Amino acid sequence: MGISADVKIPLEEENILLLPDPKDAREVITRLSSLLERKGYVKKSFCEAVLERELSLPTGLELEGEVHAAIPHADVEHVNTPSVALAVLGKPVVFRCMVEPEKELPVRLVFLLAMNEPKKQIELLQQVATILQDAALLDKLIASNSEREVMEALGIEV
Repeated sequence: MGISADVKIPLEEENILLLPDPKDAREVITRLSSLLERKGYVKKSFCEAVLERELSLPTGLELEGEVHAAIPHADVEHVNTPSVALAVLGKPVVFRCMVEPEKELPVRLVFLLAMNEPKKQIELLQQVATILQDAALLDKLIASNSEREVMEALGIEV
C-alpha cells in the first residue's frame, strides 16, 4: 500500500519514536525535538518555540475513527534543515484541537514538522494531511512494532 509517489516527507528512520507510555504532549514534543536538534536540523530554540506555539495555536486533528493526530511545528527561523520527526504512541496523550481549541483530543500520532520555508511548510502539511485521511494506513502505523515498519507503512525507502 503506502502513500502516493508524490508525497515526499523528509522523515528518517532515526527520527521516529515508538513511545509505549508517554506522559503528556510536552514530553512527546520535547523528545521529538531533541532528535532533530541532535542532528543539527533545528536550533536550540525550536522545542520551546513549538511548545509556545501549541499554547496559542493548538495542532490536534480530529480524524475519522479512534486514531487522532497532532502536527506541532515552529516558525521557520528555528529550523536549519527541513525535517520531520514522528511519534507513534502506545497510549494517547492530550492535544488541544486545531479547529476547536477548547476541545481535548486523545492523540496517538504526532508529526513534528521542521520547515525552513513557509511555502514548503504548507506543502508538507498537505502531504501529512494525505496520510491522515487514510484510515488503513493510520491503523498500520499504530500497529507498527519498529521504526522500519513505520517507514515501510509510509512507503519511504529505508
